[in-house]
Amino acid sequence: MEYRKLGNSGLLVSELCLGTMLFGSSTDEAESTRMVQQFLDTGGNFIDTADIYTEGVSEEIIGKAIGACRSEVVVATKTGISVGPHPNDRGSSRKHIMDSVDASLRRLNTDYIDLYYLHIWDHLTPIEETLKAMDDLVSSGKVRYIGCCNFLAWQLMKSLAYSDAKDYARIVAIQQQYSLVSRDMDREHMSLCQEETIGIIPWGPLGGGLLSGKYDSMERPDFGRFSLGLKGEFDYDYKFTSKNFEIVNAVKEISEQTGKKPSQVALNWLLGKKGITAPIIGASSYTQFEDNMGAIGWSLTPDQWKYLNDVSSLPSEYPLRMQERFRRKL
Repeated sequence: MEYRKLGNSGLLVSELCLGTMLFGSSTDEAESTRMVQQFLDTGGNFIDTADIYTEGVSEEIIGKAIGACRSEVVVATKTGISVGPHPNDRGSSRKHIMDSVDASLRRLNTDYIDLYYLHIWDHLTPIEETLKAMDDLVSSGKVRYIGCCNFLAWQLMKSLAYSDAKDYARIVAIQQQYSLVSRDMDREHMSLCQEETIGIIPWGPLGGGLLSGKYDSMERPDFGRFSLGLKGEFDYDYKFTSKNFEIVNAVKEISEQTGKKPSQVALNWLLGKKGITAPIIGASSYTQFEDNMGAIGWSLTPDQWKYLNDVSSLPSEYPLRMQERFRRKL
């Protein structure tokens, strides 16, 4: 396992981050604990959860699993999405943030959180209130670093600018959906994060399983999450497009060339992408976990990486197209 700096901090995290959204639901505690222990034994040190994952059970399992290894592990969790029926059980107000962090600390059985994310932008709470609360958490020692998830580029930049102006703790990482079949970040986020030295932690790096190799056609499947009629980012209509299946077929082609599984090829492409810190690998079974761990320890050839990059690239768009045309060069 290799390690990378988290944004502009001095914190080193493993090149893969263990996602735990399914801990306590489709992945029972015993298998979840087995994954955590094997991940740590392989050199992984970066574990991601959230207060809403399995109603807090995920955090509880992680707290038990890391045990005496706590100081060796970088634990990330989140606040912001609804955790209860009351009006202040969601959002990024000072009240909710302070209540949430204490609840997460209890479940994780720890006295500090390494990386605390704002799970979603809160349109009701002024960002000034949110960032002051997060800065106070860092000053108190309950939180070491702060991050955000699912922000628009302007929302991230506004947050950074306000933190800089007030000398508050600065966002060091953003967790966004990013994969070969979801490259929306390339429009603005990617260049912004590189300019401001923000670590990028991709969620959904396998496109909800689309890049795992188990889907052969655009027909609605009768298995897996795309058969469930789910709404949101893994809606069948969002992911099962002709463009995405062109990418799926390219991944399978490289899989045959390398002898690696499609999921490993898709993850390895991400590992070679400039600006990416650590893709989040989630698994519903230990077998899936082992497959995902097979993404490290090797590299696509430059030609293979470029082929996947080209086939999955966004179309040329304004104003980037015009900026590229008139870019000054030394």
